[in-house]
Amino acid sequence: MSDDRTGESAAAPRRRAVLCGMGLLGLAGGAAACGGGSRRVEPSADLKGKEVAKVADVPVGGGVVVSRHKVVVTQPAEGTFKVFDARCTHAGCPVDRIREGAVYCPCHGSEFRITDGTVVKGPASRALLEYPAQVRGDGVVVV
Repeated sequence: MSDDRTGESAAAPRRRAVLCGMGLLGLAGGAAACGGGSRRVEPSADLKGKEVAKVADVPVGGGVVVSRHKVVVTQPAEGTFKVFDARCTHAGCPVDRIREGAVYCPCHGSEFRITDGTVVKGPASRALLEYPAQVRGDGVVVV
C-alpha cells in the first residue's frame, strides 16, 4: 500500500520512527555513560606510585590543586581522599581552585563535585577523570 502524498508505503514512516527512536536511545545511553559518575582510569606510568600530596595539606571538605602533577586531591569526608585529573573535560583547561565543595575551572566556569568529580555546573558535560589513590604514611599516593 502506498501513501498518496509521498509514494512511500504506510510502513515506511513507522520504520523510520523506530530507527530514529533507536538512534536516540543509543545517543541517550552514550550521554549517560559520558556524563555519569567519575570515570576511573589507569594513571600514566610517570604518575603511578607518586605521592601527590601530604594528608595534612588537604582540608576536609575541600582539596588542593597540585599543578606539578596535574591533579586535584580532595578530602570530601575525613580520611577519604580522591585524586582527579586537573584538566577540565570541557576544553582541557587546567582547573585552578576548590571553592564551596567544587573544583573550579577558570576558562568557562565549569565546576565539579569534590566527592566524585561529576559536573555541578557546565559547560562541561563529563566528570573529571579519577585516579585510584590511597594513603601511605602521611601522603596521598596514586596507585
